[in-house]
Amino acid sequence: MSASAATSSEDPVARFLSDKGLIPSTRPVAELAQQVRDTATDLASELVLSAMNFLGVPYRRGGSSEETGFDCSGFTRHVFENSVGLILPRRASEQARSPQLIPVQQQAELKPGDLVFFNTLRQTFSHVGIYIGDNKFIHSPRAGGHVRVEDMRQAYWQQRYNGARRAPSVSAQATPAAGTNN
Repeated sequence: MSASAATSSEDPVARFLSDKGLIPSTRPVAELAQQVRDTATDLASELVLSAMNFLGVPYRRGGSSEETGFDCSGFTRHVFENSVGLILPRRASEQARSPQLIPVQQQAELKPGDLVFFNTLRQTFSHVGIYIGDNKFIHSPRAGGHVRVEDMRQAYWQQRYNGARRAPSVSAQATPAAGTNN
């Protein structure tokens, strides 16, 4: 049986790897597909841990480094670039509209490493942070503040939530095939 035939009943990640010729014949397809998933999870974990290293760094309008301080989008841009090599646009609204990021349809579908957007200046996508799990996100809030973790269930954030975006390279995960209950 060929590798392609062996993957016909496998999950979509295994099929993709096989179809692209990315699976060496010496390792089982399911094992390699799991390795891809683990790597994606590791990238998200690395990104979140990297963001946590900046807790307490002061807010600074236009700031984009630990030394000078961060504004919200400078913080997310710095974390993504330095932890996973993805260069995001500079402004929160530009990050929200970036074609390299995929919209997350429902808040319940958030995964660590997703960018979360809020309307804090009476303008859509005027604030951004990084989702870290358990309904919490890390961000650089405002003048006088410091990088910190907030709970998205607080009324202030619930009322201002605009949506989320996912970087495929950070949160890559197989999409269940039509008709499956994965």
